[in-house]
Amino acid sequence: MTTTPTGDLPILIECHREKLTIRQRHVAVARLVTNYAFNNTYQYIIAREDVHLTWLEAAIEELGGTPASVPEPALRPAGGKGNDAFLPLVGEDARLAEEFVKKWRGRIGELANACSALGVADHRFLGGTGRWRDSMATRHATAVSLASPGRMTTSCGMARNAASCSMG
Repeated sequence: MTTTPTGDLPILIECHREKLTIRQRHVAVARLVTNYAFNNTYQYIIAREDVHLTWLEAAIEELGGTPASVPEPALRPAGGKGNDAFLPLVGEDARLAEEFVKKWRGRIGELANACSALGVADHRFLGGTGRWRDSMATRHATAVSLASPGRMTTSCGMARNAASCSMG
């Protein structure tokens, strides 16, 4: 099956929007997670999602599209104290992640075709050596630190502040 760049744009936009929606929920849940180990795990997951989203955004922009913008959802603790206040949200995140993988695993060929139409054999090189390559896509997340509210951190070439970070 041969695809064209314009034919690939809708699938990239759809995948990006869904991945960004999940990422934004993870940020919202991380704000409610009081357990240190759980919060650190969320920070790692969010950093990885930022890399994935950067790849998708590069491809969307190269095809002349505009990546979606998704607000962070307003979530409340599930009730209870300690871990009981956030564990139901973590369980829901696990279920949502499984649904995302199940849906997109069956469509992975479409995403591979989109990369191929861009002339990209390896998704890590989406965007070439310019703007996107210099972002988190090449200097991966081992040094990423999500800032606490009120503190600004620059890491891996990206500035972060409390508006987009957990409270870890």
